[in-house]
Amino acid sequence: MTTTSQRVSKPLAQQMSQRVSQSVFDGSRLRVVLLVDVYDGAQQQFLEAYEQLCNQVASVPGHVSDQLCQSIENPSQWLITSEWESAPPFLTWVNSEEHVRMVEPLHSCVRDTRSLRFHIVRETGGPATGAEPAKRRLQASPRIGDGVIRHALTFTVKPGSEDKVAKILADYTSPEPRVDDTTRLCRTSLFMHGNRVVRAIEVRGDLLAALRHVARQPEVRAVEEAINPYLERDRDLDDPESARLFFTRAALPAVHHVTAGQESPDAARLALYYPALKGRGLRLAELLARQDEAAADDPRGPVLRSTIFQRDDVVVRLVDVRGGIDADPGPVLGLTDRGRAAELTALLDAGALGADGSVLKDGAPARLLTVARMELVTDRRAPDA
Repeated sequence: MTTTSQRVSKPLAQQMSQRVSQSVFDGSRLRVVLLVDVYDGAQQQFLEAYEQLCNQVASVPGHVSDQLCQSIENPSQWLITSEWESAPPFLTWVNSEEHVRMVEPLHSCVRDTRSLRFHIVRETGGPATGAEPAKRRLQASPRIGDGVIRHALTFTVKPGSEDKVAKILADYTSPEPRVDDTTRLCRTSLFMHGNRVVRAIEVRGDLLAALRHVARQPEVRAVEEAINPYLERDRDLDDPESARLFFTRAALPAVHHVTAGQESPDAARLALYYPALKGRGLRLAELLARQDEAAADDPRGPVLRSTIFQRDDVVVRLVDVRGGIDADPGPVLGLTDRGRAAELTALLDAGALGADGSVLKDGAPARLLTVARMELVTDRRAPDA
């Protein structure tokens, strides 16, 4: 397995703009918390499966330690905590097919799970107590978010079915935005690039509750059933394991979000697809994150906010911009600096973009915009979102 901590460049902890509300690239240590609800009577089976998994995880690059805890009040409730050198190696592992195979023995004894990820901001005790936060590789300061959680799903459909799939995905009735007293769907943006579909959602409250709420809506279920024949990876929504595997592989997590703190009445949303060369997805996402920070710090620039989603070698930027971009697409693409533009294009897989290498030569922004821009299928906002 490749050590991603060796790939990603120097941490951004000392450079990160206050405009960044979410990022996995500051080099801080990561604490992962997994809440597990075990079937009654399956506790010993779960423990044995965990011990097997634990031995395998110990050799994963970036893994530091883990603990398994059982509730003193309910024997079916368990807690797994793990510490990682930083977020990138954990994300590389948890999004891999290797991880899918590792956790398979747990599924037969687990009713439900919930995963939470935290950068370590402060800690007490131990020899590093008196050290500066940066030297302890802790998050230097708390981030101030906007209360919105961003997540995306991506999958591919059979070549030749793109128009049919786009029509199905554009014509459905929007689900009820209110999930419960604390959770609400804010916005769903759906794009396609060739036969790749990306669905980005914005939620206030509990993301997991929102995803489950959407999955239960009959209009959404009908759409999912309608596109089933066109998917490249088969799934059976009536089989919980098949559905779980599909959506696990389709998850496209947000790894960086930055906002300029400005609004504009003519703001437009676009998505850009950056397929990376094999094994270079995180490096490409980090480079885009750096450029997004610079763009957000420019009060006259077109970028109002940007979210980077990344899984393996798939990188997608969802960008809200003001004014037209075709006249000067460089700032929106992150190609204003010649050196970084050359580095960025060197990380791209031109073939996956449906282009030859000449399109990326010298960072040519207009040509890259043409091949990277995703087609908008639908962009829906909930009332009062």
